[in-house]
Amino acid sequence: MISTHGYVAAQPPLGAPDTGGQVVFVIELSKKLAQLGYRVDIWTRRFEGQPEMERVNENVRIIRVPCGGDDFIPKEILYHRLPQWSENALRYIHRHRLKYRFINSHYWDAGTAGAQLALALGVPHVHTPHSLGIWKERDMRENSEEDAAVLDERFNFGQRIHHERILYRESDLVIATTPIQADMLVSDYDVKPDHLRMIPPGYDDTRFFPVGAASRRALRSDLGYETRVIASLGRLARNKGFDLLVEAFGFVAERDPSVQLRMAINDASSDRGDDSLMNEVLALIEKNGLADRVVISPSVSDEALPDFYRAADVFALSSRYEPFGMTAVEAMACGTPTVMTTHGGLYRAVRFGEHALYADTTDKYEFGVTLLQALKYSRLRERLHRDGAHRVRSLFTWTGIAQQLLAAVEDRSRDTYEVVPLMPGIDFPS
Repeated sequence: MISTHGYVAAQPPLGAPDTGGQVVFVIELSKKLAQLGYRVDIWTRRFEGQPEMERVNENVRIIRVPCGGDDFIPKEILYHRLPQWSENALRYIHRHRLKYRFINSHYWDAGTAGAQLALALGVPHVHTPHSLGIWKERDMRENSEEDAAVLDERFNFGQRIHHERILYRESDLVIATTPIQADMLVSDYDVKPDHLRMIPPGYDDTRFFPVGAASRRALRSDLGYETRVIASLGRLARNKGFDLLVEAFGFVAERDPSVQLRMAINDASSDRGDDSLMNEVLALIEKNGLADRVVISPSVSDEALPDFYRAADVFALSSRYEPFGMTAVEAMACGTPTVMTTHGGLYRAVRFGEHALYADTTDKYEFGVTLLQALKYSRLRERLHRDGAHRVRSLFTWTGIAQQLLAAVEDRSRDTYEVVPLMPGIDFPS
C-alpha cells in the first residue's frame, strides 16, 4: 500500500491536516488483507520526527520514507517531492530485499510514486483515486466565489488532472469507490471499462453497530445530551460543508426549539491557504442567532467514535463534494438516522426513506427540511435505524471489500478485468 500524504499511523490522528477517511481506508483494508493471508507494508512519508517503522499488527507494518525535509507538506504540493521519495523507497526495498505481489496506491500523489515503484520492481500497479481532480475542480468553481486562477493556485488542479490522466492510463487497474466516480473515470478521463473496477470503502463491523435503548440513554447521559442532537464530524475543509450545515440548522432551529447541532471538527482548516474557514463558520452561527444551539468540539478520538454516532438523534453528512462519505456509513452502521449529500456517491447505494435520507446540501431549505423529517417522524426514524444498519452491513464490511480487491488482482491471468455487479442494488457504469 502507498499513501504518501497526511499522518499515516496505526492509530491515526483523525482530523489532523490531510488525515481522514483515506488513512482509515488504507489501515483497515491492510488489516483485512492480512487476515486473508497477505503480509502488507504501508508506505508513506516520514516527517516531524516520526519513527521509520511502526507495526499495525503481526502482518501489517508502516514504513516511512523521508523526502522534502522534516516539515509537514500539504498534499496539493507534495508531488514535487515524490521523485526523491520514490528513490529513497527503492533503495530501502533493495537494501532489505523486499518482494511484493502487487502495489495499491491511494490518491494521485501516491499514484505517481506507485507507478515508479511498480515499473522498477516489475509488479502490477493498482490505483485507487479516492477523489477526482475534475470533479473537485468543477464543484469548487460552482460553489466558490474565488476565481479559477486562485482556486488553481491553491489546489493545483491543472497539474493534478494532467498527472491523473497519465496515471489512470498507465496503471494496471483503476479502482473507483463509487458509481459516480466510475462514471466520471470513463466519461471525463477516458478510462476503458475493462480497465476499471468499482469497489467501495468499508467499515469495521466489530466496532460500528447499533446498541439498545438503555445503552443509548446511558451514552447520552455520559455526553451531557439533554435535548435532541444533530451530529456531524470531519476535517475542517470547505468541501465538507460545515457552513452549509449551520445555514440549514438555522432553518431547523426556527421550527424546533429543542434541538442542538454538535460538530466535531478541528479549528484549523486542512485546505491550504484557507485559514479563515472556522471564522466564517463562527460568524454564521452568530448571524443566525445560534450561539446557544451549536456546540463545536475537537475531533472525536477513534475509540469514542462509535458512541458519538450512537448518541446522536440524526447524523448529517453536509459535503459540497464527497467521493464516498465514510462517516455516513459508520453512522448508519450504528443505527443513527442519517441525512447525506447528493453531491457524492454514497446516496446512490441507499433508498430514500428506507435506509437513509439525502438532500442537496447547497440548498439550505431542502437540507433543513430533510433534517427536520429525520427528527420529527418516529416511524421513519425507526425504519432508518433498522434498515440503514442492515444495508451497510450487507454492502460495506472490510472483509467483503478486501475479498473484492483480491479477486480483481488475482484475476490478472484473464485477458480483461470484468466490471461485474458484486453489490446488488448499486448501479454501475454501462
